[in-house]
Amino acid sequence: MNKESKKREALLYHSEPTPGKIQVVPTKKYATQRDLSLAYSPGVAEPCLAIAENIDDVYKYTAKGNLVAVISNGTAVLGLGNIGPEAGKPVMEGKGLLFKIFSDIDVFDIEIGTENVEEFIQTVKNIAPTFGGINLEDIKAPESFEIERRLVEELNIPVMHDDQHGTAIISSAALINALELAGKKAEDVKVVVSGAGSAAIACTDLYVLLGVKVENVLMFNSKGLLTKDNPALSDLQLKYAVEGPKISLADAVKDADVFIGLSSGDILSPEMLLTMAKSPIVFAMANPNPEIDYNLAVETRKDVIMATGRSDFPNQVNNVLGFPYIFRGALDVRATKINEEMKMAAVKALAILAKEPVPEQVNVAYGATKLGFGQEYIIPKPFDPRLITVVAPAVAKAAMESGVAKNPITDWAAYEDNLRERMGNDNKMVRLITNRAKLDPKRIVFAEADHLNVLKAAQIVYEDGIGFPILLGNKEVILELKAELGFDADLEIIDPKTDEEEARRNRFANSFWETRGRRGVSKLDAEKFMRERNYFAAMMVNEGEADAVVTGHSRSYPSVVKPMMQLIPKAQNASLIATANMMLTSRGPMFLSDTAININPTAQDLVNIAIMTSKTAKMFGIEPVIAMISFSNFGSSTSESASKVREAVAYLHKNHPEMIVDGEIQADFALNPEMLQEKFPFSKLAGKKVNTLIFPNLESANITYKLLKELYKVNSIGPIMMGMGKPVHIFQLGASVEEMVNMAAIAVIDAQEKENKKNKIAQ
Repeated sequence: MNKESKKREALLYHSEPTPGKIQVVPTKKYATQRDLSLAYSPGVAEPCLAIAENIDDVYKYTAKGNLVAVISNGTAVLGLGNIGPEAGKPVMEGKGLLFKIFSDIDVFDIEIGTENVEEFIQTVKNIAPTFGGINLEDIKAPESFEIERRLVEELNIPVMHDDQHGTAIISSAALINALELAGKKAEDVKVVVSGAGSAAIACTDLYVLLGVKVENVLMFNSKGLLTKDNPALSDLQLKYAVEGPKISLADAVKDADVFIGLSSGDILSPEMLLTMAKSPIVFAMANPNPEIDYNLAVETRKDVIMATGRSDFPNQVNNVLGFPYIFRGALDVRATKINEEMKMAAVKALAILAKEPVPEQVNVAYGATKLGFGQEYIIPKPFDPRLITVVAPAVAKAAMESGVAKNPITDWAAYEDNLRERMGNDNKMVRLITNRAKLDPKRIVFAEADHLNVLKAAQIVYEDGIGFPILLGNKEVILELKAELGFDADLEIIDPKTDEEEARRNRFANSFWETRGRRGVSKLDAEKFMRERNYFAAMMVNEGEADAVVTGHSRSYPSVVKPMMQLIPKAQNASLIATANMMLTSRGPMFLSDTAININPTAQDLVNIAIMTSKTAKMFGIEPVIAMISFSNFGSSTSESASKVREAVAYLHKNHPEMIVDGEIQADFALNPEMLQEKFPFSKLAGKKVNTLIFPNLESANITYKLLKELYKVNSIGPIMMGMGKPVHIFQLGASVEEMVNMAAIAVIDAQEKENKKNKIAQ
């Protein structure tokens, strides 16, 4: 995408369909006059009076306890500098979005129109009664230090300047583990810090708390080594200034154990890295270009322990590992501040978590066979679902132990369950899928690329590194649409009907005829079929000229699935083809099957559908808990429909006892753990959270997923084809750009899985 197109897309993202990235949503009923009279006058008077009598009741009757203000004056916005409060607002909204999706904390972003420190402080103090916590953001140094210090002292709610402390907390966790791997102690290491701004000072302060000695630190700003005789240094910088003559950064890193980069790109050369001590620790955290490129560093020294701020390399120092969970823990015990004990608790929790066995879901997301503590894994991954249940409780406990918690937690198991429930409505699965696909992109045929939305999906797939699109359709139309979108990538464009494709058409037709000649397909039929893009696309995959196909945006599902099932063989040991939809619901991802293929499956078909859906869920790192759905509960009906479900369950219990599956069961009992436990405690589903539903027929499955999608705006990924020998996936008619991108990512993952399976068999 060219620069102008990127600009246009970013502006459209922030303006359409609704300006901005966050909104206020009611949490109470408001349908009737009775509801409104309770929400406002006269009913609202009662909580007002209760709070007036006991001010702490504001946490009981209002949203204060889960509300954080993200506050800035726009004086140090990302890499943009002092652009003002209005221009900084999109960043603050973005921070609010991260709070919500990672820790379910609500945010109001507040942009303050002053650079005067005292005015800023007084403004924040005056609005503080509204909030349970204050996240200071993008305020230039040295003013940011004084603003945070004063607000921490003068307010009785948590206050943290994430620009300072976020990077410090995450990198400190990484440093603990890096030192362990290097066999070194904090008090012995020589540390060189490139950068002397608020983040660098906060990082070094925390390293000192870990045991690093101040006298072993050499800190540099853009003008060179900080020395005591420099009158321009702040008091905070003077703490790390040294006596004596200035030396260069190159001289400083000689025999250094640790290099911390919070400055600018490419200032640590390979030659400088070679002069560092054994097992050097290099945290090159400048963005977007680190102080030394990751690949260059590890090629230069095999013993380097390297971290960056980049998501495309191991050991990303990402603030999202910290601030959502630090505030979550602080809010949940109503802490009066975020103190050093709480920050250190977060540091140690992150360091310990990196040494724990990694959940399969995280391995799947990062395409790893098995992530484990070592040079390429010294801090947890941002997608690790355990972060909220590890870091937030650690912070909450530290708040209690240090005496700043006003609402101590007593039942820690219940608290962790609550934290897990908070995350059920997050769409992390989309990010996991996309990230997994990007690790090993594949060639994807977009069979309807002369439709604007399909081409837009292909553009996103290409530019996000998900896959390599092959565009099928009218070449002239595709080129016009590419120009309209600013999609200037040089991709293969194929129109199966043109003369230039005659040789390939004939080759594909002959191959198809050889496999279908005894099933009523003449050679002439095969040649005619190959002029149709879906047949042509399927043959590209069969012949190894592409890795996957996505199609179906402009045609009915049955008309698209037919050529795929004619041309693509079933997977080995698959007795039927079926589909599953992954629904990203408020309780987490749910798999629904079969949503598109088998109209009235038999009991054995249901067995096979359940087994295939189980494998599909595991492909995304989810351990399936399967309910076989019916209108009947455990034998309450002898109807044919209920009986076949019961028969399928009996077969699975006998032949696949390792599967967590049960039924026949009504949907409400399957999804309501309390009802299920009370009425059917004998069920294999009792005490478990169902995440997979197998329906007795296509009608019920298809209606259910479409109702969820349209009535409740639940994101749907699918239908995911199961049982096909090649990666072929079909969009629903009129699928959105987002849905098509997600399906393309699924197709890439499917291709990865099939390739891995083939390689294992070959070995």
